[in-house]
Amino acid sequence: MNDSIETIYQAILDGKIDETADGVKAALASGLKVQDILNKGLIAAMDVVGQRFGEGEFFIPQVLWSAKAMQAGMDLLKPHFTQDEQGARGKIVIGTAPGDIHDIGKNLVAMMLEGAGFEVVDLGVDVAPERFVDTAVKAKGHIIALSALLTTTMPGMDDVVKLLRDRGLSHIKVLIGGAPVDEAFREEIGADAYGIDAMDAVRKVRELLGRAIG
Repeated sequence: MNDSIETIYQAILDGKIDETADGVKAALASGLKVQDILNKGLIAAMDVVGQRFGEGEFFIPQVLWSAKAMQAGMDLLKPHFTQDEQGARGKIVIGTAPGDIHDIGKNLVAMMLEGAGFEVVDLGVDVAPERFVDTAVKAKGHIIALSALLTTTMPGMDDVVKLLRDRGLSHIKVLIGGAPVDEAFREEIGADAYGIDAMDAVRKVRELLGRAIG
């Protein structure tokens, strides 16, 4: 592994923002390909962070610092992406279900998705079904990701699925997650995937995008 990429990789694992940024600057200055810096440095490191989180070796604070370090590197890389590279990554529109203001899980999923190399449009909390759908259409999003912490807000997920169906937008997929949500509910409302946690959400997005743009 190139020294600059090794520096980036380790800095992200350690959650060191400045060192990650310095590593990306050095890698760009040395003429390394942007895709190599992205895939072998940023994404490879965040994949390991996700694995360690899933195995209980990393906890949410560590994941958040690693995600912030990754974002610092990504911000430096973005101006160097070609239009084709930006489009090929896949775009996810994410937010909490209508009426739900609990966003810790949603924020973690958004960070993990960005760490995995996807483009994320974060609408925040208490997002109306129309805003989810309108944003996905305008931004040319591939997936709408919704989270809910309260059982009382789960019906809003069904509303998003129905609205997509009513508008003939079946090419936009729906991923749901959150404490009260399960596979049975996903099947009941006709959503395309259910993520049990942040790492599983990344896996499900990869599967959905593999079918949508692969």
